[in-house]
Amino acid sequence: METRLGFVGLIIEDREANAASVNTLLSEFGDIILARTGVPCPKRNCSAITLVIDASTDQLGSLTGRLGRLSGVSVKSMLSKVK
Repeated sequence: METRLGFVGLIIEDREANAASVNTLLSEFGDIILARTGVPCPKRNCSAITLVIDASTDQLGSLTGRLGRLSGVSVKSMLSKVK
């Protein structure tokens, strides 16, 4: 399985209600996450998280698909062209 460097961007709305489920899911994918940066936006009751990942297309699809099904979560991702 070939992996590539990439990123995942998340916006979590209603932070207090939805952050725990996001954190639980990200823990399941900890082996492909190289870095994680989170910025809370208390004024808007949301937060933004950026992940740097080393993953296959299947792993990325699994992660983003499951994140996208969580309530209040918007997700976008990209993998590098270089394998």
